Amino acid sequence: FVSLTKGAEDVMTTTLRTQGRSVSVPQSSSRYNIARFSFNDLCRKPLGAADYLAIGETYNTVFIEDVPKLSMNDVNVVRRFIVFVDAMYECHVKLVIHAEAAPGELFQVDLENQFMDEAFAFDRTRSRLDEMGSKEYLRRRWSGSSQSSS
Repeated sequence: FVSLTKGAEDVMTTTLRTQGRSVSVPQSSSRYNIARFSFNDLCRKPLGAADYLAIGETYNTVFIEDVPKLSMNDVNVVRRFIVFVDAMYECHVKLVIHAEAAPGELFQVDLENQFMDEAFAFDRTRSRLDEMGSKEYLRRRWSGSSQSSS
């Protein structure tokens, strides 16, 4: 984050507004369109697709730190992470994740679990995370706007 923002003096906390809601961005650089969040900021708060799309449309690069190994013990957190990754993918955001495990080991699926839909959705998320790390994806043009909605 520090390297990409080149120590910019404009790194600050900001707020995005979408559909009458506010989304807090703990660290961002409007000059470089880069944001930094913790996993808890994004997935343990009541955020949804519109909030995540506002992030993806505002920032071309997003850092998310402290991503734990996930299980269905907290199904809503898993669902939010899936929706977050989907939104970043749709906006062609460069996503930098600091996680406890590699994407293939981030979520352990229990095939006897009642949450099979989430297990299949997380397989798609794993695949997207792998693709988002590819040279081809990283060369794609960001599809967000250059205007901040803060």
